[in-house]
Amino acid sequence: MTAAMLEQPSDQPPASGHGHISPGEIAIGVIIGRTSEFFDFFVYAIASVLVFPHFFFPFADPLNGTLYSFMVFALAFVARPFGTVAFMAVDRALGRGAKLTIALFLLGGSTAAIAFLPGYEDIGAGAIWLLMLFRLGQGFALGGTWDGLASLLALNAPKARRGWYAMIPQLGAPLGLIVASLLFAFFTASLPAADFLEWGWRFPFFVAFAINVVALFARLRIVETPEFLRLYETRDLQPESPLATVRSEWRTIVVGALAPLASFAMFHMVTVFPLSWVFLYTDGEPTRFLIIEALAAAAGVMAIVSSGALADDLGRRPLLGYSAAAIAAFSMVAPYLLGLGELGEIAFMFVGFVLLGLSFGQSSGTVADNFSTRHRYTGSALTSDLAWLLGAGFAPLVALWLSASFGLVASGAYLLSGALATLVALRLNVQLGGLSASED
Repeated sequence: MTAAMLEQPSDQPPASGHGHISPGEIAIGVIIGRTSEFFDFFVYAIASVLVFPHFFFPFADPLNGTLYSFMVFALAFVARPFGTVAFMAVDRALGRGAKLTIALFLLGGSTAAIAFLPGYEDIGAGAIWLLMLFRLGQGFALGGTWDGLASLLALNAPKARRGWYAMIPQLGAPLGLIVASLLFAFFTASLPAADFLEWGWRFPFFVAFAINVVALFARLRIVETPEFLRLYETRDLQPESPLATVRSEWRTIVVGALAPLASFAMFHMVTVFPLSWVFLYTDGEPTRFLIIEALAAAAGVMAIVSSGALADDLGRRPLLGYSAAAIAAFSMVAPYLLGLGELGEIAFMFVGFVLLGLSFGQSSGTVADNFSTRHRYTGSALTSDLAWLLGAGFAPLVALWLSASFGLVASGAYLLSGALATLVALRLNVQLGGLSASED
């Protein structure tokens, strides 16, 4: 934030019972919000590999059961744009605070409801239909969790520190993964397999609901203050009709959705997919790999932080291009690393998370400045939805099916396609990342 927009004279009274909010508090609110969302994401993703194939699809072999589970996993990404459209109407009618409250309680409620579901052996196909319903509820709710704080941070960042501010929201992904992985690792290590598959897996879903409540109050603490309502208004971060936004800004939305595909493809190649491959095709214990995943995610945190400094030195667009090229190169060797046993898995995870951090750290809101001011808030939300749908929604399903059908080398080809999509998008728009060609 610029000093003029964030700093108030010390003798001014707090607004509506709220004291002055510093940039550090904004960053904390953003990180808490994103961490809670990604914790929900990874709790479900890990359960999709370790639990759901056995619990909801016992009639299928382990591979097909996991593929069915990943099909249900993708439903949230399909539902998310519809949630954005519906919750933008709530935002216009009732305000951002009401939208966030409804969305986060729907997200937490859908997540907690999964913890109470009976299995296929209890009620047959009805269990699968209920899982699908609550997964759709999660995705629909995620469409309403867009609060604009990330855009507000980026748009008010000092010109020389745009990269640093852009990486702050991205920290939520590896932090959410670390917490989810360690929580599941604790239960898989502490409980007999039968107990874990019967009831132990349910506890992380209860924790997700509690974290959502904490995140709700942390975000309302910011977005409901008069100070931030004024900031949203002065930066034109107000909800507009999604249909009008698409008609006016469709080119920017499409390019913005393609730009982060390298990082989104890598995102699943080092999180959900390797867990499924190791669980299905090796003798490794899930606890061991979950711990490796948590440690590699910590390296990803450091890489995301580094991306902020690098982007400020090099420019966001060049860094996105360099990291996409590095991901393309990694796609050539990644399949062989994953097939080399424990040391190969460790190398795959740590190298993958470092590349992910450098790319993912600058992939958020890369076209925010390209939107007209009127459509910036809604356009950024729709761009994010489309990027996650194209780059992440079906990634575990496609990567596992390709690898099971054609070998691990096919997963490398899938990763390469994401890197090429990013390079093409960067070529199409030289102003990605809110920088002009001269600024890069």
